[in-house]
Amino acid sequence: MRLKLVIYFVIFISILLLVRVYYLSIKSNTYYEQLSVQNYIKKIYTTSPRGAILDRNGVYLAINKIGFSISVKPHLRGKKHKAQLDKILHLIEHYFPKYKYKKLYRKYKKYDSAYMHEYIKVVDYIPYNQFFKYYSIFNLDENIKISSATKRFYPYKDVAAHILGYTGRINLADIKKDPNKKYYSTIGRSGLEKYYNDILEGSLGVKTVKVNSVYKIIEILNETKSTVHDIQTTIDIRLQKYIHKLFDKKSGAVVVMDIQTGELLAASSLPEFDNNLFVNGISHKDWNSILNDFNHPFTNKLVNGKYPPGSVIKMGMALSFLQNNISPKFTVDCNGSLILGKRNFRCWKTKGHKITGFRKAIRESCDDFFYKGSLKVGINKMHDTLQTLGIGEKTGVDQPNESKGINPDKIWKKHKLHQPWYIGETVVSSIGQGFILVTPMQIAKYTAIMASNKIVQPHFLKSDKMIKVEDAHIPKKYLKIIQQGMYDVANHYKGTAVHYIKSKIKIAAKTGTAQVVGIPQEEKKRMKEYELEYFNRSHAWLTTYGPYKHPQYVVTVIIEHGGHGGSAAGALVSKIYDKLIQLGYIK
Repeated sequence: MRLKLVIYFVIFISILLLVRVYYLSIKSNTYYEQLSVQNYIKKIYTTSPRGAILDRNGVYLAINKIGFSISVKPHLRGKKHKAQLDKILHLIEHYFPKYKYKKLYRKYKKYDSAYMHEYIKVVDYIPYNQFFKYYSIFNLDENIKISSATKRFYPYKDVAAHILGYTGRINLADIKKDPNKKYYSTIGRSGLEKYYNDILEGSLGVKTVKVNSVYKIIEILNETKSTVHDIQTTIDIRLQKYIHKLFDKKSGAVVVMDIQTGELLAASSLPEFDNNLFVNGISHKDWNSILNDFNHPFTNKLVNGKYPPGSVIKMGMALSFLQNNISPKFTVDCNGSLILGKRNFRCWKTKGHKITGFRKAIRESCDDFFYKGSLKVGINKMHDTLQTLGIGEKTGVDQPNESKGINPDKIWKKHKLHQPWYIGETVVSSIGQGFILVTPMQIAKYTAIMASNKIVQPHFLKSDKMIKVEDAHIPKKYLKIIQQGMYDVANHYKGTAVHYIKSKIKIAAKTGTAQVVGIPQEEKKRMKEYELEYFNRSHAWLTTYGPYKHPQYVVTVIIEHGGHGGSAAGALVSKIYDKLIQLGYIK
């Protein structure tokens, strides 16, 4: 009996050993083979220089300057190796005093670890001309790796700053969103640099290599090259520079758009700043200078500046009246004010405009006409018409974080403020005051609809795919009334802009004056008395299209704290149209 137990035990152990041998030699072979491959097969990811940004004529607006980066071998520890590291870092500091030893040492130690097998980059970029004469000195040391590097550069500095945007260094938040970003050094932070970042950074290249025990490459097994992609914009930098100079020290925004395609020939948010300040990290001094400017240079006013439209909204209101059963022959007797309950709503012309119809109301910007028309139509129908004209909606322009503005109605106020709508709010809305807020890009798109009866999408990328045109379906008889009123604004002797617009071509226009919504309390505390007076002044609007008979371009301008639209912007707009003629855009 005992002998049988011993035999069974030996057989059982033998079976276990055989099963284990089978598992290790056959079943686990694939698993350990894969581990083995991972030990000696590596993938190296590569990137190309960031794509350039060009204007419509092929002029470079954002490029890469060529230079070098310096990386140091990892694991330089112990007395002997520490001495080598110190020598290298002091060498860098000696030839390039901008790079301090302590900062370089901290950067090296941050990334040095037992698992780090790649050279550690301690200097991201040194210009070619500064470094090349010392190239042989650094290249002779096997502990130093010299690589080509690029730095983003904006040749026109502060011109078109908000449109182009700027780049910044990749951070952990970027990598969490997209792990592939760890292979890139920079990312677009604003403007076109951000909107088209995935195109501009190109596609990753990958090299599959065989390495030895010390991670030295012994064979390249496969390689896919990285790609680089430039983008061409619709901007004409000649016109862009001209507008930048014309605006001088004014604050506001300008949009010049092709009515038929939506292409933006120029668009400025002013004041602007030099994007080059951000490439390697902006200094505290420059940052505070921009941040504390009361004119808010950081804000892209083209798509994020939200202003009351003032009287430039009156074309849309006129259309709403016509579409909601108010006769084209409708008139009011304007005596300078409208008394509603206990409130007196005044017309800007204290003596009144007398008998006023649609065309005259637009030409002379009669407030009373729109007050009385709004009482017949109501805020909800006014809202609906403005919505079809793009008010309160994003234009779709290729800029990040575009604002929608506000196109109020009863539901909006109930939801937003938990309050009922009052009839007096309908009255002030009809002249572009109250809750309504728009962006300059919205007003440019809206003006293009008035000119052509077409809805276009404003865009900066030069591509047929970006051209999106829809019919606005405005009855021609209604649109003609509005267009005639806009023509009179710039050409009739009683037009609100006739004394200020002196262009070589006939244009249609609408002026507007928008009250300042409010100055932040923190800014009020820092303002001097004369500054407070200035920043409380109304904004000046002037939106136009031309030539009148065959509309080609919209020019929309808002000058912050400029007062009356015609007097503040008339000469500027006239010069822009004349420049369009000079550049060959208008024959």
